[in-house]
Amino acid sequence: MYRASSKSLLRAASTASNAARPFRGAKLRNNARGLATVTDTPVRRYGGLKDQDRIFTNAYCRHDHGIKGAQSRGDWHKTKEILLKGDAWIIQTIKDSGLRGRGGAGFPSGLKWSFMNKPNWQADPRPRYLVINADEGEPGTCKDREILRGDPHKLIEGCLVAGRAMNASAAYIYIRGEFYQEASHVQQAINEAYAAGFLGKNACGSGYDFDVYVHRGAGAYICGEETALIESIEGKQGKPRLKPPFPADVGLFGCPTTVANVETVAVAPTICRRGSAWFAGFGRARNEGTKLYCISGHVNNPCVVEEEMSIPLKELIERHCEGVRGGWDNLLGIIPGGSSVPVIPKDVCAEVLMDYDSLKDAQTGLGTGAVIVMDKSTDIVSAIARFADFYKHESCGQCTPCREGTTWMKKIMDRMVEGREIDMLLEWYSVSTA
Repeated sequence: MYRASSKSLLRAASTASNAARPFRGAKLRNNARGLATVTDTPVRRYGGLKDQDRIFTNAYCRHDHGIKGAQSRGDWHKTKEILLKGDAWIIQTIKDSGLRGRGGAGFPSGLKWSFMNKPNWQADPRPRYLVINADEGEPGTCKDREILRGDPHKLIEGCLVAGRAMNASAAYIYIRGEFYQEASHVQQAINEAYAAGFLGKNACGSGYDFDVYVHRGAGAYICGEETALIESIEGKQGKPRLKPPFPADVGLFGCPTTVANVETVAVAPTICRRGSAWFAGFGRARNEGTKLYCISGHVNNPCVVEEEMSIPLKELIERHCEGVRGGWDNLLGIIPGGSSVPVIPKDVCAEVLMDYDSLKDAQTGLGTGAVIVMDKSTDIVSAIARFADFYKHESCGQCTPCREGTTWMKKIMDRMVEGREIDMLLEWYSVSTA
């Protein structure tokens, strides 16, 4: 039976899966940037974040994750002052910082939070909710897990600050069902915060009432979608809702709701304490701040590390992972943002920066910041087939294109692994690039 090498199948595989799309001769195309990108070249080299600028200082849970340890690392410091400055000040600070959603979409966080405070919102008698998406199920992604496990108080304090910005009455933290230890640490942090007077009635002595609840998931990847997550909290099947209405109008229990990522919310108190200019000083324009990157695959030292946005991908791997297994020349390709974004080949990896705009120019995306490294021993076709199997298995089946499309993609990739789809895929490739 004919079985082509992985390298010869890179282009053929590209038409079968979005994960390999950039192998259509992908290059950084600075002359073809989209409206959301920045045309200016970097004015300095990014990366090499100093320890004093790291927000998540207990990511590996090497220190006390309880309230005393958290306070020794700066958490819950001057939280009352932040709350007393009011919703408008918090939202403006987040806007000025340039913080964008760390869950994958990259939507400006301050703008998203402001949707909850529409004109005359005080006349609406409905309660308002903040929902934290801790249902981290994207293959290759484990950054939120480290926050929940090692820095849970950063998240709880972040819920309080973000909730004040939205004038929410409560936060629900939806944690992936498999995260048993992480859920235990978060619940412990909530209990400690209540005991210290940081949550509940008159939180931190600010006159603001705010509660936090933990809701455990049941292992469904689809519940990472915000409206499916809301449905799951309500006790229904985890299937996405039609939009509009959007959650900011009709969300959890029919009330105004904002769904936010763990990392996005957890950095808010530090930004408010240290100032928006401090946070905006990292990374390129429109890509400001620091970011947790989880690096796995064929590297010498897989890790989760906080680094400056816009750090070169090659430097990120060589600085924190001791390089690619077998050296940089042994690299085949890298998935820079989790399994849902396209893989990029070695020549692009050497140039690209780890931020939204640079990766967009490379025809991929930052996603969750989950870097999956593949060396030349990787069968790229089998790897993509495995991803296709995951998405087929995790489809909720509600929409026909996803339900049927993922099934057929899996069948096509299975045949391709056996060498039975190459001619057809090459034909598709020639048509799609004509």
